[in-house]
Amino acid sequence: MTNDNDIIRDSLASADRFAEIFERHIAAVTAYVARRVGPTASDDIVSETFLAAFRRRKRYDLTRDSALPWLLGIATKVLSQHRREQAAHWRTLQSAFAQGEPDTVDDLDRSVSRLDATSAVEDLFPRIAALSGRDREVLFLHAWGDLTYQEIAAALGIPIGTVRSRLSRIRAKLTAPPPAAPVRTMHAPRSATTHIRYTETETAHGRL
Repeated sequence: MTNDNDIIRDSLASADRFAEIFERHIAAVTAYVARRVGPTASDDIVSETFLAAFRRRKRYDLTRDSALPWLLGIATKVLSQHRREQAAHWRTLQSAFAQGEPDTVDDLDRSVSRLDATSAVEDLFPRIAALSGRDREVLFLHAWGDLTYQEIAAALGIPIGTVRSRLSRIRAKLTAPPPAAPVRTMHAPRSATTHIRYTETETAHGRL
């Protein structure tokens, strides 16, 4: 089977060959993007990702056999331009979770299963929302993009040691015992909405 780097090399002389890269990886890229922003907003982002990849193919590292980490890295950058939509998806997901929709609960549970998280989903949800933007990118590429540490490093252009330290920090945050709930005398306990709104505000202002 021809490797991705061979196809991309050939596409420099014959642009039509790049369609093979699209056919090979469209499903994986779409699944990753849809989990980040929801299926409604994913089509445009996926299209932008492959268009950007086609335009940047001359810069592809031809020593890499698989183009998937490269494509997910581009998708991550495109997603950064759609952070308002991402914040809206978090709000929708939280609302669905609050209503107890089984599919939503299962999806959240699967998203952190590779991190060996043992906490309940309702505990993990605000913790994921409270992660920094850089940590969420690593988490999503690992849990939803199904990339290895080395592939994440290539996708984000960071050292593999940084990936290891971030995932270690994320794992610690997701599996740490929950803090003791403060005693409230006048107000009902707050739900994860508080955390989500904070994430949305910071994201919308470019601070995450």
